[in-house]
Amino acid sequence: MSTDFVVFISNQTLITALYLLLPILGSALLVGILVGLFQAVTSIQEITLTFIPKIAVVGLVILLLMPWMLDLVIGFNLLIFDQITQMGQ
Repeated sequence: MSTDFVVFISNQTLITALYLLLPILGSALLVGILVGLFQAVTSIQEITLTFIPKIAVVGLVILLLMPWMLDLVIGFNLLIFDQITQMGQ
């Protein structure tokens, strides 16, 4: 196992993880900002008000992006298995 192989696998792992997480974290961030603005404008200081919209939006984003996420993970696994077989030759 060469250093180039380890660097390549590490790089692909981090890129895949970022592709999977950014839509989920971005939607949670956007909802958090919008709910925070709503709370500031209306002077509502209810702590639990922020959690329910975030959970709903994150769940919806996961459901909507699940085919794309599965495609990405399957492609990553195929890439890893292909690299492992090439390394063994």
